[in-house]
Amino acid sequence: MQTRLTEQFLSDPRGQRANEILRKCVHCGFCNATCPTHEILGNELDGPRGRIYQIKQILEGQSHSHETRQHLDQCLTCLNCETTCPSGVDYGELLDIGREIIEENTSRPLLDRFRRHLIRESLAYPDRFAVLLGMGRIVRLFLPSRLQAGIPAKSPTTKRPVCSHSRKVLLAEGCVQPALSPSITAATCRVLDQLDIEAITENPPACCGALHHHTSAPEQALNFARSRIDAWWPHVEAGMEAIISTASGCGVHIKHYGKLLEHDMEYAEKSRKISELTKDLVEVIDQEDTTRLRPNRDCTVACHSPCTLQHGQKLAGRVESLLDSMGIKRIFFNESHLCCGAAGSYTLLQPTLSRQLKKRKLENISRQQPDMIVTANIGCLHHLASGTSIPVRHWVELIAD
Repeated sequence: MQTRLTEQFLSDPRGQRANEILRKCVHCGFCNATCPTHEILGNELDGPRGRIYQIKQILEGQSHSHETRQHLDQCLTCLNCETTCPSGVDYGELLDIGREIIEENTSRPLLDRFRRHLIRESLAYPDRFAVLLGMGRIVRLFLPSRLQAGIPAKSPTTKRPVCSHSRKVLLAEGCVQPALSPSITAATCRVLDQLDIEAITENPPACCGALHHHTSAPEQALNFARSRIDAWWPHVEAGMEAIISTASGCGVHIKHYGKLLEHDMEYAEKSRKISELTKDLVEVIDQEDTTRLRPNRDCTVACHSPCTLQHGQKLAGRVESLLDSMGIKRIFFNESHLCCGAAGSYTLLQPTLSRQLKKRKLENISRQQPDMIVTANIGCLHHLASGTSIPVRHWVELIAD
């Protein structure tokens, strides 16, 4: 693609990087064929190709509006288009640049700014979120059915094993999982214990910065990343084997710390090391002798692979292969590669599109009549659970039973 960026952006490192990405794009349109929002809305401007062209126009000095930002906001950042792209266009990075530049040059409506601020100030802090969730559960029965569905019942309390092994890993629990589904961390600790690996949990748990990164607060997101690096670094120096994320959305963000902080002289080297050490749980378990585990083989499962796992971390099929190797009966369903509509804060910022995608995903799964749905991300788990009577769990809970 030919580009004519303004001098302002050609002298800006972000503009230089965007120019490199734009020149890779050949406008073939393969990306649109696998884009969930393009599939639903049928608008060229709501597909990757159209969004790329809009960002190109911004960098070339053409005017942009609130409508332009809306088209970029409606992107799920599922990165399905990157998996499809034959030219290797780094769409996600380009989108981040475009969103950041629009944010700097146009003001959001007051209500939108307040909503994003409220999301950041509540969800990103585990203690605050736990209090709000508890309050929501108290008044749940008095709320409309749609709101009731978004407030899950309290998870059963399960104990973590008290163990000590020479091999040690750190569990990054994140911001909402400790309150929403503490059973995931407990199941992870039990499974790792059976594999002679000691799981060290964060105390206290904290947000990795992904929420701020995707709600127009990039500087705050970097501060969260620096805070996590400072908290984890003593474990790195002590010889910790890996940082494990059981939420693929957090994992993909932490794996990008090295890129996000590459120009920070104080944190550049540490952030690269943290990114190298970060693993999704499946990357650790499928390298071990899993014959020692006792998975639940009495049910048929549908495995929903989160976009952050299959497209973001490039780990498509890894959970499925692990479950297959353990003799767990798994069903196949249509459009398994498409986003379920969770996408972090997307359910709150773009509720209509989010619900449409959830309905489509659950219809495809339900046709196969599984006993259970398993996934690898806390956001996907509770988003899907809010729309079905089929139990939805993290896959590690299945193999820890």
